[in-house]
Amino acid sequence: MIPVTEFRQFSEQEPAFRVLKPWWDCTDYLSVVMLMIGVFGCTLQVVQDKIICLPQRISMANQTIPNKTELVSPVVSQDVHEMMGLKTNLDLQQYSFINQMCYEKALHWYAKYFPYLVLIHTLIFMVCSNFWFKFPGSSSKIEHFISILGKCFDSPWTTRALSEVSGENPEEKDNKNNSASKAILNVSVEGNLDSLEKTQSLKSIPEKIVVDKPTASALDKKEGEQAKALFEKVKKFRLHVEEGDILYVMYVRQTVLKVFKFLLIIAYNSALVSEVQITVKCSVDIQDMTGYKHFSCNHTMAHLFSKLSYCYLCFVAVYGFTCLYTSYWLFYRSLKEYSFEYVRQETGIDDIPDVKNDFAFMLHMIDQYDPLYSKRFAVFLSEVSENKLKQLNLNHEWTPEKLRQRLLTNHNNRLELQLFMLSGLPDTIFEVTELQSLKLEIINNVTIPASIAQLENLQELSLYQCCLKSHTTATSFLKDNLKVLRVKFDDSRELPHWLYHLRNLEELYLIGSLSPDASKNVVLESLRELKNLKTLSLKSNFTKIPQSIVDVSSHLQRLYVYNDGTKLVMLNNLKKMVNLTELELVHCDLERIPHAVFSLTNLQELDLKENNLRSIEEIVSCQHLHKLTCLKLWHNSICYIPEHIKKLGSLERLYFSHNKIEILPSHLFLCNKLRYLDLSNNDIRFIPPEIGVLQSLQYFSVTCNKIENLPDELFFCKKLKTLKLGKNTLSLLSPKISYLVLLTHLELKGNHFELLPPELRFCRALKRGGLVVEDVLFETLPSDIRDKMKAE
Repeated sequence: MIPVTEFRQFSEQEPAFRVLKPWWDCTDYLSVVMLMIGVFGCTLQVVQDKIICLPQRISMANQTIPNKTELVSPVVSQDVHEMMGLKTNLDLQQYSFINQMCYEKALHWYAKYFPYLVLIHTLIFMVCSNFWFKFPGSSSKIEHFISILGKCFDSPWTTRALSEVSGENPEEKDNKNNSASKAILNVSVEGNLDSLEKTQSLKSIPEKIVVDKPTASALDKKEGEQAKALFEKVKKFRLHVEEGDILYVMYVRQTVLKVFKFLLIIAYNSALVSEVQITVKCSVDIQDMTGYKHFSCNHTMAHLFSKLSYCYLCFVAVYGFTCLYTSYWLFYRSLKEYSFEYVRQETGIDDIPDVKNDFAFMLHMIDQYDPLYSKRFAVFLSEVSENKLKQLNLNHEWTPEKLRQRLLTNHNNRLELQLFMLSGLPDTIFEVTELQSLKLEIINNVTIPASIAQLENLQELSLYQCCLKSHTTATSFLKDNLKVLRVKFDDSRELPHWLYHLRNLEELYLIGSLSPDASKNVVLESLRELKNLKTLSLKSNFTKIPQSIVDVSSHLQRLYVYNDGTKLVMLNNLKKMVNLTELELVHCDLERIPHAVFSLTNLQELDLKENNLRSIEEIVSCQHLHKLTCLKLWHNSICYIPEHIKKLGSLERLYFSHNKIEILPSHLFLCNKLRYLDLSNNDIRFIPPEIGVLQSLQYFSVTCNKIENLPDELFFCKKLKTLKLGKNTLSLLSPKISYLVLLTHLELKGNHFELLPPELRFCRALKRGGLVVEDVLFETLPSDIRDKMKAE
């Protein structure tokens, strides 16, 4: 016999999966019993004789008796159908042959294959009952759900969070649960459990008990991290499972299949169970081999099989009624929607969301097993509970001492604290009262509390991809104290609405997509209340200058527009910004210098980087900008520099790098106030000797060009501190390099030099770190010069 434990392992899924078995579902046990019936019948057929047959005489005239047959009784009547006490003279092998032939020919198929039918049907029932636990498309979801469910049920936060969340609204809690709390305090633990269960749900019992625990609000680090991980798992699992209904569909299909199978088994078993008979008549044409044609056979297991068949039908009937009830439950109730209304009422956690599809179906299933599971699981669907846990963990992890260690001085000379990818804003941050600049990156769904007013020195706030809300008191504080605001966003809805009311704000930096469509008038809300705004930086995708900027045009001094390649076509609003001193129009796909720029008489710096400028003939109009000292036309497609550039006599810094300039006009060097000139990454082959006019030149770069020779006049610019000549075709460096006694940075790498002039010794400010040259070429200098340059 095969041990029953072997089949138990086959028929039963993992114990943890039983939470997805309704209370009425006893099919696993019935399957084991039916399987035992099938195995028992199969075993009997293997170890015992299946059928026993004896020859039968019909009449003396029709049946020839072999010559060697000897009668035991001398007188026999011809009317007797069965001879008793006759010696047939057949050997054992012939009997075995007759038994086998009659078993195959005469015995009804149901009597022969009944144990195998039971075995096959039972295996099909087992597969139908457990298929959704094994199918790859559903098993992974079920295993994941069971794993999360068990952890949520056992998590310390499941009970502690109830008291923490309840404390968020103590008035409602007192009104709702006052009578229940009194009942618990007056009931003894041992004697009145029954009455306690009648007056309160299983979920509300731990809630009230935990309230009185002094340690309920504190979790150790390990427990907090585990609960935090559970919240993330539940959130992601919900998003994944709610997308489909494969679990529900598979469960319905396997239930329908079991009902159909039950009806089929009941129908044909009831009709054929009478075919299991003890005596079987057999007629086989083997007279030539045995001398007999008709046989009377005894089915040795007929009586037992008949009883087993009726027993099997009874178990199938119970199994079928269970399946019918399951079908009624499936189609009568809406199992693809699940409401936590009763949990919200009992716990006071009002933000537990209702769920749908497979997630709802699994919760309905575990409710039929034990409703306590879904009640405790609901804690991890609440954002209030999650935020409370996050806040506790944050406060525990980010102590004031740790925050002070992260303080740095930023480029505005303010003490800055940067927090990156936190789950919230630690309350401990408001204890660091010396904080002047707060930088938050990728922190969402956080409310700035009123306690920010403790940061009396706070002047600068940076919000990079942060979705924040602000308490009314916190907004009032920011209005009065904030001077610099930086906001980087992916959606305009992430822009804090209170930024339009920061009356003391001086600098505003916005980075993100606002509105690429020029037909939309509402790009930014009115900036009218920003009376002190001096600097505005917009990195977006405008097609025109936003109308809201006109509100601050009278006092705006610096405007930076980074347009991310979108063509900026309407710039008339610039004319109203008469106080602008700095203007940057970067990556705006401009083909000409905008005429509106020439009306900005106070402009000191103009940057048109990364546009599509090819011709700059209109640069002559810049002569009206008497205060213009810096002009940046780099990273464009400019092919030549017009002669009109000589009229820009006030220029001190000029950027022409990364263009397509081939010829430098001599008129360029009539801008004799130039201190910074960058001509790198062009196609220049020749530097005019007029460069010697630039006696104020301190920075000169012509790297990545095609220059073969340097004019001696270049070395008459004795104020040069930085000279970049790398990646050209130079082969000789003039000894007159010695004139540049203030030189601190000299780049020569990427040329055809064979040696360096020893006159470099007179460039006393030049050190090895400032000399960018190949090591082999550096070795051509005399050893004393090398040692002097290496000495710090």
